[in-house]
Amino acid sequence: MTRKPTKTSAAKELLEAAAKPAEIVGHAVERALDPLASAIKRATQKRSPKDGEPVAEAPAAAPGKPGLAVSPLAVPFPKIAPVAGVEIATARAGFYKHEREDLLVMRFAEGTNAAGVFTRHGVGSAPVDWCKRQLVASKGADVRVLVVNAGCANSFTGKPGADAVRRVATAAGKRFDCRQRDVMMASTGVIGVVLDDAKITARLAEVEGRLHADGWAEAAGAIMTTDTFPKGAQAVAEIDGVKVRIAGIAKGSGMIAPDMATMLAFVATDADIAPGALQTLVSLYVRNTFNAVTVDGDRSTNDTLLLFATGQSGAPKIHRAGDKRLADFREKLEGVLLDLALQLVRDGEGASKFVKINVTGAESHASARKIARTVAESPLVKTAFAGEDANWGRIVMAVGRADEPVNREKMSVRFGKLVAAQDGMVAADYSEAKMSAYMKKQELEVSVDVGVGRGHAVIWTCDLTKQYVAINGDYRS
Repeated sequence: MTRKPTKTSAAKELLEAAAKPAEIVGHAVERALDPLASAIKRATQKRSPKDGEPVAEAPAAAPGKPGLAVSPLAVPFPKIAPVAGVEIATARAGFYKHEREDLLVMRFAEGTNAAGVFTRHGVGSAPVDWCKRQLVASKGADVRVLVVNAGCANSFTGKPGADAVRRVATAAGKRFDCRQRDVMMASTGVIGVVLDDAKITARLAEVEGRLHADGWAEAAGAIMTTDTFPKGAQAVAEIDGVKVRIAGIAKGSGMIAPDMATMLAFVATDADIAPGALQTLVSLYVRNTFNAVTVDGDRSTNDTLLLFATGQSGAPKIHRAGDKRLADFREKLEGVLLDLALQLVRDGEGASKFVKINVTGAESHASARKIARTVAESPLVKTAFAGEDANWGRIVMAVGRADEPVNREKMSVRFGKLVAAQDGMVAADYSEAKMSAYMKKQELEVSVDVGVGRGHAVIWTCDLTKQYVAINGDYRS
């Protein structure tokens, strides 16, 4: 019989795995991360400001699709304090016809380290290719600038798209006195259109003059496409008694089923963490955060998550991800990543329901994840959520078509605390009235036990409404 890891043993396993190269972490990390940490539990709850906590006003920039109603599941943008060593500016480059800012530049202090995870989509994009190549060349050391545009994905654009990225990086390097390879790039928007790099390079001088430390809200607004609200998160951690800040923004609403990691996320900290350790951390914590959410099952060509460490906090330099002095930082970082990831689901195109899918009793954790994702991405399941129909038969259908081992005679399905099915058939105390009442909630939880083993997983998703069809039916118009 396989022993279920305790919290202590899971933490130890994580530290041992983190000390190894990221590519050989493997199943040890999966087992270590499955018992969700307290940070994850906190992040699953709908965030609201604490007493006395100021809330930043939403930036003036309109979303990529004017006229979209703000998601009913939206959460307020937090008042993010400056992160030492990070300066931010936005501008209107003109990738959209309507008045809005669509260009973001971040400048980092000399000596900033960076790490990233990117889409494993078969097509990919020119900016993703650029970042991956430059991070290998620099080994993640001394990254100085991030340039992001909304409105053009620059994906499936061949050599012209790659040349456009190179020209932007060259111009940014000259403007901010750094090398080409010290510039990271990201784009989001329509696929198949070559980036008009002149729109960006023409604004770099203006952007340089506007750089300031307190620009997280504007940054979150500038990268929106069909998003209806800006997404941000922050935390304060301690490393060897020194306080360090972690802050991040993300964008994404549709084409969300990250596998890398249209989804972009940029997180910065003033901690001093070596590039190798930084890469291990971001690779570890993407699994149960950005890779555990889905809106529509479609992976983007441009998915990018970049993590920057400026080293400006005064905390000691950390060289290993498993260093015990990073314990609080690791928990807070995971919490920030999950907070951002869940906001993507809350802003799912046309979403009206935020849904947590729990799967237990699977043959393995990997099997549980596949079952949970199949349920979360089933159009029939998602439309039932939209119609507030507790059609548990669709849940059973989706579980079965995941093609993973299940025991039909032991399978159970719950909506919240209400039991819909037990031991392979409708529950004896099933109440349609109670189920219907539960389905009217904005936040739902569905739990399935497949009765085979001890594997478990959690996936977060949203419903599928008529508005999703409307938004995507005329996306380019």
